[in-house]
Amino acid sequence: MIARMLVTLLAFGSTAAIAQTTDPTAFASGVDVTAQVAAMAKAMKPGQGFAWQPLVRDGETVAALEYWKTPGRPAVHPDQAEYAIVIAGAGTLISGGTLEAAKPVKPDLTEGDHIIGGTTRTLKPGDVMLIPAGVPHWFGITGGRLVLLGTKLPVRR
Repeated sequence: MIARMLVTLLAFGSTAAIAQTTDPTAFASGVDVTAQVAAMAKAMKPGQGFAWQPLVRDGETVAALEYWKTPGRPAVHPDQAEYAIVIAGAGTLISGGTLEAAKPVKPDLTEGDHIIGGTTRTLKPGDVMLIPAGVPHWFGITGGRLVLLGTKLPVRR
């Protein structure tokens, strides 16, 4: 009986030790982020206005770098909120209001011609935004580039 308890305790102890040493965290250092931004800039072709590169991921959840040289189209993600931090460069965010001439492009993306009645914000490094699912938004570029670290967050129902 004591031997059986000892085996059980040893087995539990080794499981606890494994749990303490296992870390599922995806991580990118500041050096990694800076190097990835530089690599993206170098890899962009003449006339290319946007590049997207995953940085860290957990299954389908991805934190990705978005490198903008030219503005995209105003957009809505119907079932995804968008959390983003400005990493480099500068720009403008227009969000809210109504997306005019909205056309679904993919199941998770609707684009339009412009936004009517949105709020305009100036963006600079360190700024953080959380755009709820279904909210129109558009990023303008100031000074040549706007680099965001963004994550799409699915709506929980």
